Amino acid sequence: MKYITEFRNSELAQGLISDIRGKSKHKVRLMEFCGGHTVAIFKYGIRQALPANIELVSGPGCPVCVTATSDIDKAIALAMVPGVIIASFGDMLRVPGSRASLQQARAAGADVRIVYSALDALKIAQENPSKTVVFIGVGFETTAPTIAASVLQAQEQGIKNYRVLSLHKLCPPVIKTILDAGEVKLNGLICPGHVSAVTGSNAWEFVARDYGIPCVVAGFEPTDILQCVDMLVTQVENHASKVEIAYKRGVTPDGNLQAQKIMAQVFEPCPANWRGMGLVPDSGLKLRQKFADFDASVAFDIKPEPAIEPKGCICGEILRGVKTPADCRLFRKVCSPENPVGPCMVSSEGSCSAYYLYGED
Repeated sequence: MKYITEFRNSELAQGLISDIRGKSKHKVRLMEFCGGHTVAIFKYGIRQALPANIELVSGPGCPVCVTATSDIDKAIALAMVPGVIIASFGDMLRVPGSRASLQQARAAGADVRIVYSALDALKIAQENPSKTVVFIGVGFETTAPTIAASVLQAQEQGIKNYRVLSLHKLCPPVIKTILDAGEVKLNGLICPGHVSAVTGSNAWEFVARDYGIPCVVAGFEPTDILQCVDMLVTQVENHASKVEIAYKRGVTPDGNLQAQKIMAQVFEPCPANWRGMGLVPDSGLKLRQKFADFDASVAFDIKPEPAIEPKGCICGEILRGVKTPADCRLFRKVCSPENPVGPCMVSSEGSCSAYYLYGED
């Protein structure tokens, strides 16, 4: 298959590994900021293939995982409102809130439905005019434009029973928060491919400029990631810090200008609560005032009880790159994909799930 099989070429991969081994002389710690990268790194054994002086650390790249417990509680509270249909991506249903999950709310009688896009939720609203459909808007810059488009379509078609609970997150502000915290010393950043397809690689210029940390945008196949590591190691060894693209078939410096325009038309930045990091300024998206009729947080006065974090779960520290799933006393014992205690085990892009499925202890 074009653009896939050629990026899984074992000879090319071995050549990249040899090149990395030959040039890498110093200890290097690189953080990937994308759940898709985390899964690919584990699935293809990239950590084990790299020399011991190169350490890969997983950051907060899973949008389901970084959604705060208090926001999950809001979604569950909305699900219990009479006449409300909740539409959500599948992973969100199993994420534990303080006292239940959306899946458990559905079992208790709430109308909670899995959708594959915001437009699916819009269709449900059209088919159920007597009810209010609330789409749980979770994701990074990748999904926000499509959800913005659904709001514009609802407005254009006069669909008045469609709402969005915006729990969106923006990546650059939280990367700045992690770097400013200084908990994890990084020598390079593996920048997210899907997010960068929207934002453009220019979104990461501040990392290289203000922090002196090399940045390379990576794709999702084995040789994509190895090429990214090779480029980062080259920068480290040459004492350089700039933004490069190792995923030119999907990413440009400026990104998708039309997607950016639609997103900015409907949403504006706001503070957002990140699991493990708390309130991060300008790292979320809320609907602009002129789209308030589609804002679930305006339509419903939902005030859940104070959030309770799962006892013993260290998802927050894992998301900051401070600890790994192997450091968690619940991992593979109490916490598993069949019985997830925290969101990092629920999501297919979560670090705990990747560790569990691909055998790294």
